[in-house]
Amino acid sequence: MFCLLTKTSKRTLFIRSLIREVAGFAPYEKRITELLKVGKDKRALKVAKRKLGTHKRAKRKREEMSSVLRKMRSGGGVTTEKKK
Repeated sequence: MFCLLTKTSKRTLFIRSLIREVAGFAPYEKRITELLKVGKDKRALKVAKRKLGTHKRAKRKREEMSSVLRKMRSGGGVTTEKKK
């Protein structure tokens, strides 16, 4: 049980982010982000809970998707500039 509380290594985090960048999001994750965009947090939680099985995992997934949306909104203005 103690191994569940260990910190994830830098290498593992890097590999996960690389896979996420290459593979993108699963269809249910895209649906959750669309629901979060229009402000339907409770519905997004229900969709996540249905796919993932437990309330705790669903809450974590919803927070992950909302943080992805925040990063896209904050970083989106920088990438839309035209290069001359």
